[in-house]
Amino acid sequence: MVIIDLKVGKFTYADAGQMHLYLNYAKANWMREGENPPVGLILCSQKGTAEAHYALDGLSNKVLAAEYKTLLPSEEVIADELAHTTRLLEERKASKSVRNKAATKSSSKRSA
Repeated sequence: MVIIDLKVGKFTYADAGQMHLYLNYAKANWMREGENPPVGLILCSQKGTAEAHYALDGLSNKVLAAEYKTLLPSEEVIADELAHTTRLLEERKASKSVRNKAATKSSSKRSA
């Protein structure tokens, strides 16, 4: 389980404490038996390296802080990626359909 907190401002030590609270709650109420402990990811518009290091170091929960970019890829790049992903999903769906038909034929031959 990953809990993501998107911040519009600079990372602060309070963000680390807030995430720690979220992770403790998730561990106590949402985690299932056999699952790994939840991980927290704080995405900020600016990250002070020293402040992040001292605020996050030594916490019992795994919390990461990262700076995000406010620029999006070009419309062409997004369209190309969308077309590529759509093609892959269609191929996967077609492949699954062929496997299901083959399995149905195989099981009906065994029944006869």
